[in-house]
Amino acid sequence: MSNTIPTQGRSRVIIEGVSPEIDGGYFPIKRVVGETVEVEADIFTDGHDAITCLLLYRKEGTTTWNEAPMEFLVNDRWRGHFVVAEQGTYVYTIEAWVDRYQSWERDMEKRVKANQNVSVDLLIGAELLEAGSVRAKTDHARKLRDAATILRRGESLSDRIAVALDRNIRDLMLRYSDRRFATRYARELKALVERKRAGFSSWYELFPRSYGPGRKSHGTFKDCEAHLPYVASMGFDVIYFPPIHPIGQTMRKGRNNSLFAEPTDTGSPWAIGSAEGGHKSIHPKLGTLQDFRSFVAKAKEYGIDIALDIAFQCSPDHPYVTEHPEWFRKRPDGTIQYAENPPKKYQDIYPFDFETEKWQELWEELKSVFLFWIKQGVEIFRVDNPHTKSFAFWEWAIQEIRQQHPNVIFLSEAFTRPKVMYRLAKLGFTQSYTYFAWRNDKAGLIEYLTELTQGPAKEFFRPNFWPNTPDILNEYLQHGGRPAFMIRLVLAATMTANYGIYGPAYELCVNVPREPGSEEYLDSEKYEIKNWNLDSLHSIKSFITQVNKIRRENPALQSNRNLQFHRIDNDKIICYSKHTDDYSNIILVVATLDYTYTQSGWVEIPVEDFGIDANQPYQVYDLLNETGYFWNGAWNYIELRPHEIPVHIFRLQAIR
Repeated sequence: MSNTIPTQGRSRVIIEGVSPEIDGGYFPIKRVVGETVEVEADIFTDGHDAITCLLLYRKEGTTTWNEAPMEFLVNDRWRGHFVVAEQGTYVYTIEAWVDRYQSWERDMEKRVKANQNVSVDLLIGAELLEAGSVRAKTDHARKLRDAATILRRGESLSDRIAVALDRNIRDLMLRYSDRRFATRYARELKALVERKRAGFSSWYELFPRSYGPGRKSHGTFKDCEAHLPYVASMGFDVIYFPPIHPIGQTMRKGRNNSLFAEPTDTGSPWAIGSAEGGHKSIHPKLGTLQDFRSFVAKAKEYGIDIALDIAFQCSPDHPYVTEHPEWFRKRPDGTIQYAENPPKKYQDIYPFDFETEKWQELWEELKSVFLFWIKQGVEIFRVDNPHTKSFAFWEWAIQEIRQQHPNVIFLSEAFTRPKVMYRLAKLGFTQSYTYFAWRNDKAGLIEYLTELTQGPAKEFFRPNFWPNTPDILNEYLQHGGRPAFMIRLVLAATMTANYGIYGPAYELCVNVPREPGSEEYLDSEKYEIKNWNLDSLHSIKSFITQVNKIRRENPALQSNRNLQFHRIDNDKIICYSKHTDDYSNIILVVATLDYTYTQSGWVEIPVEDFGIDANQPYQVYDLLNETGYFWNGAWNYIELRPHEIPVHIFRLQAIR
């Protein structure tokens, strides 16, 4: 046992249990501009003295701390908050100290109420005020000295007591409190603050090669420019392109993922690289680099960002394979190991070997791929299978890129184990794919959304809900038809602030699998050019447009905060709400999960929590069919017919 006396032996306050704090402060929490950082901690001291607690915060790179008061909650738990006003990194910590003046004032009030003799106590207070005046500025110092004089020699006891309990004097003493023995939390924690699109976005995935002018003709970026008004009209603000690079010929996949390609088969865009170039090249049939830049610029005129797929893998024909064979793993027979997920084999793809002795050169080259496309105007990247690449690489690369380009957004496409998905988010991925596509029952949805929005993950994991992808056509959509597509669209778009669809397959309700039990599409666009009938009467384009309009017009849906599930006496119906922090915008969603039969039930709404008088009628306005209703009290009746509109999106407000 050490005999050394602590140098801070007079610092009596303990600070522990701080949240949010990710892995001991190693990783930052995440926010977007304008959001609040709410911090809690267990803060206490020995004995019965009162303590003062402050939340300290500053922008990284500055030296002056801003201070926000922390309020006592219960059981030595305290809470404070601050708003992040700019992009970048904020630093926050906590400081607390035994406040002798606050302790004295608290006890003085008790003694006065008990009619005790307080003459000596007033003299103690005078000493504390005089000590505070030494720390105060000129005018404030005078006020504190005058107050001390009254406590010592006031004309009447009532005058002296009135000054002793004066709130203005208390506020001055708090401002000039004696912090000599304050405890500062041992860690300075960080909050990464990103642009607003990191926290609120609507994605639309399309294959540019499918937008040519004729049947099976290869589309170009110029053709896609003509498609921008269609996507913009639906209210999407991100267009995501699968890889746009040259596609390999060796082991090229044919239609429906066949191992044998016909001469006319276009191959999978994820088999990147040929004699025409690699990750920094464009498929020649799509156009030129200038055409791509023009498309990016044109999209911005519509308020749309272009997201580009980054898939760090190579076809056997990729220039990297011959120029840098050391970046790939060799098999005993001398051939390069292709990608596998037994029993599945991906002979048209070579993964990089992140254990190569030339790992530093590999890292630099892969980082340069991002930088190349950033130079072309791309600020959003959907990263394919990041969980099959080195964690250390992602941590380094994302930090390096963000230092130069803070607007860049990274979406992690990792359908893998939860801890792996969470680790990628901690390492810096802005948004993440989720298990939403496979959560189709009420209990599963509630459990999963509670984990994402109320558990520790809410501080670093931003979910991006996709009801379908080119790889995922789940059973619910296969069997549920048009109502299922409408239901899942609303759940994705209102449960989380970021969501996306693979279109036009989604709005056209394409739901035929390659074979029974498969989640792959029949005649998948991954392996062939499609011709979409965008004017189909079966399209739910207008419904999607209305949902995206509702998202844009209601701030409650632009955040993952304040999601609450509500009781309804029918397990086939799910009900939840979102609201802004000040309750100025309250959205209530009621959706049937049954795409076949009419479902009904009584739903319980905590109207008083929303600031609505339960004894007075209040208005619920259905934003989908633009119809208003008047409800009374907490319990109200709901009926949903899936073949009409299977959901309600209500805006609640009291009648003024």
